[in-house]
Amino acid sequence: MKKLFKGATFYILLFVLIVSMINLLGSPAQEVQELSFSEFYTKLQSEQITELTIMENKVTGKLKKDNTEFSTLVPYAINNDKLTEIILTQTETGALKVTGQDPPQPSWIISMLPTLLMLLVMVGVWYMFMQQSQGGGSKVMGFGKSKAKIHKEDGSPKIAFKDVAGLDEEKEELEEIVDFLKSPQKYIELGARIPKGVLLVGPPGTGKTYLSKAVAGEAGVPFYSISGSDFVEMFVGVGASRVRDLFEQAKKSAPSIIFIDEIDAVGRRRGAGLGGGHDEREQTLNQLLVEMDGFGLNEGVIIMAATNRPDILDPALLRPGRFDRQVMVGSPDVKGREAILKVHSKNKPLAEDVDLKHIAKGTPGFTPADLENLMNEAALLTVRKRRLKINNQTIEEAITKVIAGVAKTSRVISPKERKLTAYHEAGHAVVATMLPYTDPVHQVTIVPRGKAGGFTMILPEEDRYYMTKTELKEHMVHLLGGRVSEKLILGDISTGASNDLERVAQIARGMVTKYAMSDRLGAMAFVDPSEEVFLGKDFATKRNYSEEVASIIDEEIKILVDEAYQTTLKLLEENTDKLHLVAQALLKYETLDAKNYLKAFNGELDLSENEIDLNGEETQKTLEDSESLENKSETETADANANAEEEKTEKNPEE
Repeated sequence: MKKLFKGATFYILLFVLIVSMINLLGSPAQEVQELSFSEFYTKLQSEQITELTIMENKVTGKLKKDNTEFSTLVPYAINNDKLTEIILTQTETGALKVTGQDPPQPSWIISMLPTLLMLLVMVGVWYMFMQQSQGGGSKVMGFGKSKAKIHKEDGSPKIAFKDVAGLDEEKEELEEIVDFLKSPQKYIELGARIPKGVLLVGPPGTGKTYLSKAVAGEAGVPFYSISGSDFVEMFVGVGASRVRDLFEQAKKSAPSIIFIDEIDAVGRRRGAGLGGGHDEREQTLNQLLVEMDGFGLNEGVIIMAATNRPDILDPALLRPGRFDRQVMVGSPDVKGREAILKVHSKNKPLAEDVDLKHIAKGTPGFTPADLENLMNEAALLTVRKRRLKINNQTIEEAITKVIAGVAKTSRVISPKERKLTAYHEAGHAVVATMLPYTDPVHQVTIVPRGKAGGFTMILPEEDRYYMTKTELKEHMVHLLGGRVSEKLILGDISTGASNDLERVAQIARGMVTKYAMSDRLGAMAFVDPSEEVFLGKDFATKRNYSEEVASIIDEEIKILVDEAYQTTLKLLEENTDKLHLVAQALLKYETLDAKNYLKAFNGELDLSENEIDLNGEETQKTLEDSESLENKSETETADANANAEEEKTEKNPEE
C-alpha cells in the first residue's frame, strides 16, 4: 500500500508540474513598464496613451510612443471623478480605446485543493479501516492473497516422527504420504494413487497439529499451513480469492503439502442455520471443493486438515477424491501414555522413585496435551517446594491438581460442614470398595479443590473401552454413596450431591434410551430429547416416539435409580463401622491415599486422637491439619535427601 501511495503521489505532482509549465510557456512574457499614478495621470492628460484596460484599482494599457505596455495602481483615496471625465472625453474623440477586465481568478489547482484534501482524507480513513479489518501489519491491497505460512528447510529445529509418541498407527498413515513425496516412482509403477486429502479427526489435545508439524519436518517439500478462520473475512469473495491464491502457490512449488487447521471454520455444512448460511463462508467452501477436485488439474498437491467436529463438516468435503483418508487421533492407551510421558520428561530431572509406567496407569483418558501439562505442573510444584528433582509424590499432587483443581487450604470451613463432607466422601469410598466391578479407590480428600468441597478419586487398573450393564449400575451406586451416607448418618441431606445426582440421571437415561438396556422397551434406541442437535441438520428437536413410550422411559429410569439407591443404602447399613472409620480418618488427616485409605477401612490407621466416636458424636473441637502418615514421612525423607545433595554440591563444587 505504501508503494501505491508513493506512485500515486509522484504522478499527481508530475501532472501539476506539466500544467504549470504549459501555463508559463503558453503566454510569452513581455516587458511591462511600471508607472506611478502621477506619471500615468500626466500622460493621460497629454493624450500619450492609446489603449486602457481598467480593473478594480489597477490600470494597464499601451503608450502612444513605441506602443509600450504599462501598468499602474490607482489609490483608493484619489477622487476618480476627474479621471473618469478625462477618460470619457478622450474616448469620445477616438484618441483612447478603453476596455474592462474582471479581477484575476485563482488557479484551478488552488480551487481544486479542498476537494483533493477531502479525497486524501477519505482514502486515509479507508486505509485505516482496511488495516483494522485485515489485522495490523497486513497488506491492504493484498487482502485477497493467501495468509498461509510456508515451512522450508532452513536449518531451524524441526519436529520429526520420532518425537511423536503414542500414535504409532496414525504415524504409519502419514509416513506413507511422506514416502510418496520423497520417492513416488515405486507407487506409480504399481498404479497406486496417493490420497489427495488426509483429514485428522479427534478430540482437542490428542496431537493432530503436532502430527502435522512432524509431517512438515519429515516431508522435505514446501509445507503451507493456514487456519480455517484465515480464509473467512467480512467481504464476500475474499475467502475464495485466498483459496485460489493458496493453491496457485502450492502448484508452483509442487510437490507440496497444504495443511488447514480447524477446517470446520470454513467447511461447515452448507445451508445451515436460519435463512441460509454465511455467503462468504459458503463461497469459500465452494472454491475449496473445486480446487481439491474440480475440472482443473491439481497434481502434486496433498491437502491435510484437522478438526474435532467432523459431524458438522459438509458431506462434499468427506467424499473420496477430496479427503480420501480420515485418520482418527484418539486418546492414547496406557502404553502410549507411558511413551508420551517419556518424551515430556526428557529434559526434566526425575527422582529414583518415579515410575512412569505406574503414572501412565493412573492417568486414564489423559490426552498428550494433558500429559504434557501434567509434567509441566509437576516441574512447577518442584520449583515451588525448592527441590532439585521431581519425585513421585509431586507428580501425584500434579495429577490431582490437573483433575480437580488447586487445593484451597486457606478456606475456613465450619466443623459441621467438615463432618458432612467427611461422611459424604467416606460413603463414596466405602461403596466403591464393596462393589466387585468398581475401580479401586486411589485418593479420598475433604480439602476443597475447584468447585468441589472434597472428592473421591477411583482409577481403573486397565484401559476400558466398553461398560456392561452391571458396571453402569454399580457406577450409579457409587455416585449415590455420598447422598445415602448423609441421610443414614446425619439424618439430613445437602446440596453437595447435586453433581452426583446429575450424573446418575444421565447414566440411567442413557441406559434406557441410548443403549437399550431396558427389558420392558426391548432392543430399541430412542432419541434423547435433552440432547441439542445441529441446527443445520434438524430445524428443531424432534421426538420419534409417542407419549406412552416417553412415560415408560421415565418409569424405567426411575426404576433404575431407585434400585441403585436401595443397593447403596443396604451396603452402607451393613458397613456402618467402616463408614465411621474412614470418616474419622478423613477428619484427622483430611487426605488419604490408596494405602492409608485401606488401612482406615480395615481399622489399621492410627486414630488415637478421635474427633468423633463410632456413633458420629463430636468429642474434640481441635482439628489437626496434617497429611497422611506415609505422605508426611515421604516428604521429610525427600527434603532430607534434597538438603544433603545441596550440601554435597557446596562442599564439592568441582564434582
